[in-house]
Amino acid sequence: MKLEASCHCGAVRFSVESAHPQPYMRCYCSICRKAGGGGGYGINLSGDNKTLQVEGQDKVRIYRAMKTVDGERVHSSHERHFCSLCGTHLWAHNSKWPDLVHPVASCIDTDLPGPVSRSHIMIASKANWVAIEGSPD
Repeated sequence: MKLEASCHCGAVRFSVESAHPQPYMRCYCSICRKAGGGGGYGINLSGDNKTLQVEGQDKVRIYRAMKTVDGERVHSSHERHFCSLCGTHLWAHNSKWPDLVHPVASCIDTDLPGPVSRSHIMIASKANWVAIEGSPD
């Protein structure tokens, strides 16, 4: 399925082919939560990196979070691409999986099919005010 997407201000538009366009995974890590906002989590899709087409590439910036490895602060290999004008988190990419790109569901303009199931990851990092479906608060 071809996914069409854009940032809030319209300066960046992109498309990507996705074999799995269902927004099934919610990530509660502090980086997704703070970079993407929303319900306190990021919802990523899976896309074929070779098909990624970007209009407004000159407005796209990359954020690489810091992590601690053996007591030393280093940049993560996970890149979060965002619009430099409005700040919209657009997609993520990790050099460990070069064939994949992960568009953020909230910027997809194409109607998406509903997920068959949902996966919740990094729950230990969720904000205390976020309730997860089907679990007691």
